[in-house]
Amino acid sequence: MPTLLDKRSWKITMYFGDHNPPHFHIVTRGGGEAQVEIATLALLAGEVDARILAAAREWAVERKEFLFAKWEEFRRPPG
Repeated sequence: MPTLLDKRSWKITMYFGDHNPPHFHIVTRGGGEAQVEIATLALLAGEVDARILAAAREWAVERKEFLFAKWEEFRRPPG
């Protein structure tokens, strides 16, 4: 589970070989987790504090190309 952004109380991660659509995970230090679609920044699943969700979307909006590249990198089979 590579970490792409690490804040004090939450982080943005992706999982190797994860399912479509392309998305990232917001994981909070308190155990909350949400999935956000990269293309639309829509909440796909889970629940986190609204302020954390807004901050993650704000970070992601300018980094969609980076996020899509990481998605493709992490989806490739090893070797």
